[in-house]
Amino acid sequence: QVQLVESGGGLVQAGGSLRLSCVTSGRTINMYAMGWFRQAPGKEREFVASINWSGGSTGYPDSVKGRFTISRDNAKNTVYLQMNSLKPDDTAVYYCAAPARMFTGWLRSQNDYDYWGQGTQVSVSS
Repeated sequence: QVQLVESGGGLVQAGGSLRLSCVTSGRTINMYAMGWFRQAPGKEREFVASINWSGGSTGYPDSVKGRFTISRDNAKNTVYLQMNSLKPDDTAVYYCAAPARMFTGWLRSQNDYDYWGQGTQVSVSS
């Protein structure tokens, strides 16, 4: 049974930084892309970042590009999301996700992900 557990969320002032972690249990992550998504109150869940199986390729939407960095430590079965220059608009519940199948590249679509964590709250005050 694959389980993903996020941590690292919290309350931060605008311009601050947070690092989210996602630990996977039930399988090793080293052959799978991983992703981060977020959902703000009253809004649909949206793509935030993804990384391919080796860590050699990453993808971001324009809204976070240059501010957020996804990385992975396969030895620790952990994926990270470093968030810098945070804005109030970044306030949301952040979810880690993993696909059931192996892909070569990173994945943008929620439909490609099969396993989801419970989420961690990130709140950015102005």
